[in-house]
Amino acid sequence: MSRTADVVVVGGGAVGASAAYHLAAARVGRVLLLEREASLAAGSTGACAGGFRHQFSSEVNVRLSLASVPMIVHFEQEHGLPLDVARDGYLFVVRDPGSWEGFVRAVALQRSLGVDVELLTPEEALEIAPGIGIEGAIGATFCPDDGLADPSGLTQGYATLARRAGAVIETGVEVTAIRTDGDRVTGVSTASGEVSAPVVVNAAGPWAAGLAATCGVELPIEPVPRHAVVTGPFPGVPARRTLVIEADTSFYFHREGAGVLMGMGSPTEGPSFDTSVNRRFVEEELLPAAVRFFPPLASAGIVRSWAGLYEMTPDRHPIIGGVEGLEGLLLANGFSGHGFQHAPIVGRLLAELVTQGRATTVDVSSLALERFARGDLVREAHVV
Repeated sequence: MSRTADVVVVGGGAVGASAAYHLAAARVGRVLLLEREASLAAGSTGACAGGFRHQFSSEVNVRLSLASVPMIVHFEQEHGLPLDVARDGYLFVVRDPGSWEGFVRAVALQRSLGVDVELLTPEEALEIAPGIGIEGAIGATFCPDDGLADPSGLTQGYATLARRAGAVIETGVEVTAIRTDGDRVTGVSTASGEVSAPVVVNAAGPWAAGLAATCGVELPIEPVPRHAVVTGPFPGVPARRTLVIEADTSFYFHREGAGVLMGMGSPTEGPSFDTSVNRRFVEEELLPAAVRFFPPLASAGIVRSWAGLYEMTPDRHPIIGGVEGLEGLLLANGFSGHGFQHAPIVGRLLAELVTQGRATTVDVSSLALERFARGDLVREAHVV
């Protein structure tokens, strides 16, 4: 059966839920969010570690964080809905001289934009994260305004607000194609029928490229599995929830319940939609790196592990905005591991694009899809 909407949002993760709320609050008309899974936040959002930070190497990412982090931190106060937030900072520990030079430049950029970030000695880093290995470390960076929040809680919160503002959210509905007529979008096709709409927001996460291809748009996005492990209690468990990163390996950990949550990227992890846990990677790469960097983990037992998908672009920046030559399609894809923390502001920017024709709160013109064809990439060096 054919239906109509003014805007269709495809994808029920943090970005899609934020988009649905901000669009409905902007009174753009009937907003319909479609999620193929049985519940919201069932994909990458539900699998992520929930960190938010200002410590990026590119100006646009720092500006996105400056706009988005307050929306996370003050979510409960502003909207009256509960959200678990802990603000104990991000600590990057660096051993490689070349990497350290990049971190020093990034700190200068961050400070120039108003971020409260510090350059620390290894010994000062040890005071913040007792027990970490600092042998061979050159220095560290720390921002006390970084932290952790509940990804599912934020997504469900925005979904509640979206419904209150008049949006309709449907789960268990798979969008199979974006429909077009010439140079404009006309709606979407689903397994249960078509929905006519002049605007479609692609917020499909790692599956965004496949969806975009149905209307002839090529997105340079690859799904990359990333593993996370949660331990039980152990002697030396951190007292605070600082997210600590060994920059040279990308290993990270933070306090989670009575134990820690930890994870790490791997150069051997190629593009794949497979989210089954790679036991070899966990046992032979992640756990040895964990014990080297934080020796108390040697006595920790694993409670659970899982893998989620990063949606990676070549320059590790998202694609935000319209598509040249195709009216009505908006993209919010390729966040490269940073989608949860930037979801609040991205939802607002999408609403601005619909109502004003351009994003005004943060200038994201450098994140247009066309940058890849031009070769005008914006590199992000600090991907965790």
